[in-house]
Amino acid sequence: MPPLGIPGVVVVFALVVAALVAFVTEIVPNDVTAIAVVAALVVFEPWTGVGPRAAISGFANPATVTIIAMYMLSAGIQETGVIRRLGVELAAFTGGDEFRALVATVGTTSPIAGVINNTPVVAVFIPMITDLAERSNTSPSKLLLPLSYAAILGGTLTLVGTSTNVLASDLARRLVAGRDGIGMFEFTKLGLPLVLVGGAYLLTVGRRLTPARIPVDSDPISEFDLDDHLALVRVRPESTAVGASVEAFDAEHPEIRLLQLRRDGEAFAGPHADTPIEAGDTIVVHGSLQAVNRFREAAGVSHLVRESVTEDTFESTATEGRLARAIVPEGSRYVGEAVAETGFREYHRTTVLAIRREGTLTRTDLGSQTLQAGDLLLLRTTPASVQYFRDTGDLVVVDEPREDRAGGDDALPPVSPKTPVAVGILFAVVAVAALDLLPIVIAALAGVVAMVVTGCLTTADAYDAVSWNVVFLLAGVIPLGLALTETGGAALLAELLVAAGGVLPLLAVLFVLYLAVGALASVITPVATVVLAIPVAVDAAARLGANEFSFLLAAAFAAATSFATPVGYQTNLMVYGPGGYEFADFLRVGGPLQVLLAVVGTVGIAGIWGL
Repeated sequence: MPPLGIPGVVVVFALVVAALVAFVTEIVPNDVTAIAVVAALVVFEPWTGVGPRAAISGFANPATVTIIAMYMLSAGIQETGVIRRLGVELAAFTGGDEFRALVATVGTTSPIAGVINNTPVVAVFIPMITDLAERSNTSPSKLLLPLSYAAILGGTLTLVGTSTNVLASDLARRLVAGRDGIGMFEFTKLGLPLVLVGGAYLLTVGRRLTPARIPVDSDPISEFDLDDHLALVRVRPESTAVGASVEAFDAEHPEIRLLQLRRDGEAFAGPHADTPIEAGDTIVVHGSLQAVNRFREAAGVSHLVRESVTEDTFESTATEGRLARAIVPEGSRYVGEAVAETGFREYHRTTVLAIRREGTLTRTDLGSQTLQAGDLLLLRTTPASVQYFRDTGDLVVVDEPREDRAGGDDALPPVSPKTPVAVGILFAVVAVAALDLLPIVIAALAGVVAMVVTGCLTTADAYDAVSWNVVFLLAGVIPLGLALTETGGAALLAELLVAAGGVLPLLAVLFVLYLAVGALASVITPVATVVLAIPVAVDAAARLGANEFSFLLAAAFAAATSFATPVGYQTNLMVYGPGGYEFADFLRVGGPLQVLLAVVGTVGIAGIWGL
């Protein structure tokens, strides 16, 4: 054991446990936890052996820089519009058939996620797949979970498919003698069988297990159970509203929102319209039943109790407003902010009507609700704001605008003339790294420069494309893994696997490792899991006299294929709300898949790389 000895192990284990608890409970964002770990490692340097330079080494780590570059390269491809164009082809292929829609979802997502980071792939595909579900008369729940799982599977195909692969390559270079990282397509040897087996599962057993939580013909009003929170009122001649603008009158009554004013077949979007209110106007009001009743009495309006508000109420007459569902992604600047602090109302003419979080609906006191990653919001917003949210990536808008829907008319969605250049740059990066002409980190950075110089990507879009919370998470947990190794903590944990090796054959030990790492990745981030698990796996293999690289790969593949919970992998969290899923749905569909792939992965590693 290293000279830091037992006190060092105790301190580092305490930090690991504290970090795991923070990751699971999310009492603070994961990236904040990671930065706190960096500070703690230095504060306890006499025991951790990690000084200031080592503590911030994660920021200069080749894996961290490579992941930043791959986010930027992925953004360059997205900017071309080529993935959206794919929606037209999918709609033509499915022909309104549910099974074909599922085949199209799984069959296209996995290969694309092999060369583009799988998180932005899912962000782009969610609106497209939701529209595809509508066109094939299928519940979106039947397609969105397979979308996430197919993207996760696709991430195992190449070195750049997911962040955990890049990290595993860097750890292989540092921990396994004779290894200079992992080649671009070395993962493919096992990744391709995992994709094929996983895809077959999703098209057969998984198809039967995946529930249809969202009804096929559901509209957002019924989906968010807003029947009692939307009302129609008529303005009486003696009402205090007469003569006031919609915007001014809305400001006078903060308990409710005036969403739309209807008059003689015309409609005006609220609450920001400057249209003067007239006697006889009908207004769509959002608020609790009690708030609407108080508003009715104070404003002198009549509640039209026999008339209900539906999606058609908003969409039947053209206005500047529209209903939209949107997901709060992990990298959003709105995470941790109360709705009232986001500026939705003031700057984006956007009203939050409801929030779905982990199956729980919130429809009242929305201004004080603090947004979290994975929240699904029902918005009354404008097309300009929708475009802004899409461009910034602060919200993932689930619903395709009607004018943009794939297959809606004979015109194909526009594709940038820079498309061949952008695609060529991406494949050049992959080829250069695969042929070992340059390290992947240098090839990826050169690719970013080429994207910017050729006009495929602006510098602003490049910076905006990076999930900086993931970068800070990486930079924080990498030195924690280093401390775990340096103090002997990894060796101590490895003894557990060595003990198992005393009663089990090596293949069974590898399987146990695969299952344990997969379970850990299901409750904390795969990035944190791979950094903590790989040193333990490599040390255990050395003590068992086994193939260290095989054990490293088992930990890497297990961390990268986390299906059993919605919180373990970001793509699972992204489809949680739009699919209307319950927590148990991920366990029911993803649990068997995770065990199945653990068997395939263990046997595949033993057969390809040996024990």
